[in-house]
Amino acid sequence: MSKQVQDAYIVAASRTPIGKAPKGALRNVRPDDLLVRALQAALAQVPTLDPKVIEDAIVGCAIPEAEQGLNVARIGALLAGLPDSVGGVTVNRFCASGLTALAMAADRIRVGEAEVMIAAGCESMSMVPMMGNRPSINAHVFDRDENIGIAYGMGMTAEKVAQQWKVSREDQDAFALESHRRALAAQAAGEFTDEICPVEIIEKFPNLASGQIDTSTRTLALDEGPRADTSLEGLARLRPAFAAKGSVTAGNSSQTSDGAGALIVVSERMLKQFNLTPLARFVSFSVRGVPPAIMGIGPKEAIPAALKSAGLKQDDLDWIELNEAFAAQSLAVIRDLGLDTAKVNPMGGAIALGHPLGATGAIRAATVVHALRRKALRYGMVTMCVGTGMGAAGILERV
Repeated sequence: MSKQVQDAYIVAASRTPIGKAPKGALRNVRPDDLLVRALQAALAQVPTLDPKVIEDAIVGCAIPEAEQGLNVARIGALLAGLPDSVGGVTVNRFCASGLTALAMAADRIRVGEAEVMIAAGCESMSMVPMMGNRPSINAHVFDRDENIGIAYGMGMTAEKVAQQWKVSREDQDAFALESHRRALAAQAAGEFTDEICPVEIIEKFPNLASGQIDTSTRTLALDEGPRADTSLEGLARLRPAFAAKGSVTAGNSSQTSDGAGALIVVSERMLKQFNLTPLARFVSFSVRGVPPAIMGIGPKEAIPAALKSAGLKQDDLDWIELNEAFAAQSLAVIRDLGLDTAKVNPMGGAIALGHPLGATGAIRAATVVHALRRKALRYGMVTMCVGTGMGAAGILERV
């Protein structure tokens, strides 16, 4: 492995609240506007940093088309008021897009090609459907049995994992309930305050009586997903969503969502030049492939690889954000690797908080950065499964 030229430090991390799709508070807020809000909030955390030294903005998006197309990274950077000199590139690794953006930004700094970078992610599942507006799967995926899983819906891959790893419906529902319980407790304790930038929502309505346009303004400051009325009895009543005799339901799956997150990454030289306080050091990143039909098991391959690259052991991790695409795959990964459940998603996961696809990696990275500092912990990880059969994991260190 080549020697790192320099370390990359995260000096700002912010994210919007996560809205429920397609009928939540952010349903009419464009994803590029959500990105702008996250970028501006991150920049506000480092007022001494001259924006002119930012070289590039790397933004993850799982379905980069329509309202989040046309290189949403560059558009978001310009609309956020960044100088014309700041570039922008949109990257897509499906659910790991935001995490990949962070790894790419850190790598540019670690190899000495940049000094200040932005890493972000945005996604509106209210405006852009999960498969895009015109999905078209290559017919050749059916030529070989091992590729057929590419055409599976994500829910069917979760069913495959549940069957192969023998994860029961009861365990999936209990896991989902705990996700809501932890998320609600974290909200009540104000645990998300440092990472969330509230979003002002302006809506206009025709007033037929007056012939005028009425305007209403409200602010979303918390994630919409956690539900206090969630119960094992209620979850048990839900029908399987993807297979007639399956165990994966809407209640034990991640919520479709809208949101954005942004982080600013700098070199040590920039820390000193602009008197910046490092929040965390980017330690390592790894991505590994698995069979597409069981894509949810991807983290079990990526986590050991990221740990090996960092020279760490699994027990060294103090906080793990394991994206809960489905309870089935989360439990399979946890059990297969023997992860400490107390360290996994201490403030709830995507089943309760939501999963805005390409934004989730950046959002959960912001969670880790602030959690490590708030709890005085050292190492944190963001990891997730990825459509078409991948797993990704990134490790951060509080400094």
